[in-house]
Amino acid sequence: MGVLDEVKLKVDSISLSFGKLRALDSVDIEVKGYEILAVIGPNGAGKSCLLNCINGFYRPQEGDIYFEGQKITRMPTHKIADMGVSRTFQNIELYTGLTVLDNLLAARHLRMKQGALAGALYFGPAYKEEIEHREVVEDIIDFLEMEPIRKKVVGLLPYGMRKRVELGRALALEPKILLLDEPMAGMNIDEKEDMARFIIDTIELRRIPIVLVEHDMEVVMDIADRIVVLDFGHKIAEGTPSEIRANPAVIKAYLGE
Repeated sequence: MGVLDEVKLKVDSISLSFGKLRALDSVDIEVKGYEILAVIGPNGAGKSCLLNCINGFYRPQEGDIYFEGQKITRMPTHKIADMGVSRTFQNIELYTGLTVLDNLLAARHLRMKQGALAGALYFGPAYKEEIEHREVVEDIIDFLEMEPIRKKVVGLLPYGMRKRVELGRALALEPKILLLDEPMAGMNIDEKEDMARFIIDTIELRRIPIVLVEHDMEVVMDIADRIVVLDFGHKIAEGTPSEIRANPAVIKAYLGE
C-alpha cells in the first residue's frame, strides 16, 4: 500500500443521538493520504456533527474513530489535537482582540515544551523555542499571503480575511489532517477563489489530507477527490464528483431533480 492509499482516518459506523434526535446513524468514512474528501448534504444532515465527533467535541454512542490506526473515539479533545487533528469552524473562533500574528502563535501552544519559569526568564532553550515557533508562523503568513495584515487586529479585518486567518491558525498546529467546516461560507467570488487555491496548495505543497464540509457545490465538484453525501444523519452516497453528480439519490436529496 502506497502513501496515497494509506488510510489516515477511519470513521467506523458511528451513531450520535441527542435525546430522540438521531444526528448520525451508522456513518462510515475513510480518508486517505493525500486527498480532499468533501462531506455534503442539506442543512441538518449531520456534517458538522461528524467533524465534532472526529475532533472529540462530541462522543458518539456507537461506533469508533481511528486516526493513523489508533482509536481516538473517547480521547480528550486536546490529545486528539496533539496527535495532529486540526480544524476550522463554521462560525469563526478567533481571538478578535489580538493581531493575526498573535492568533497564529496562540495555536502553537501544544508544541511549546518550555515551562512558565523558562518562558519568564526568556533565555536559552525558551528563547530558541520561540524563534522556532515564529519561523513556523511566518512561513504560514507567507503561504497564505497575509503579510500586509500580519500586525492588524483580527476583529478589524474583513470577514473573508478572518476566514483565512482561521485556516492559518489550523495550519499552525502542523496538522497531519485538516477538518474544514464551511471555510467559504459568507465569502464573495474572489475570496472563494483564493480559499480554494489555498486548500489545493495545502494538499499539493504541504501534503495534508483534508475533510471539507462545504455548501458551494461548484467549489466541491472542482476541488474534491471524493465526496460523501449525508441526509438526515445517513450516508446515502460516496464517490468521485462525476459519480455523485449523476447519483439519483443525491439529486433527489440535495442537488434537486
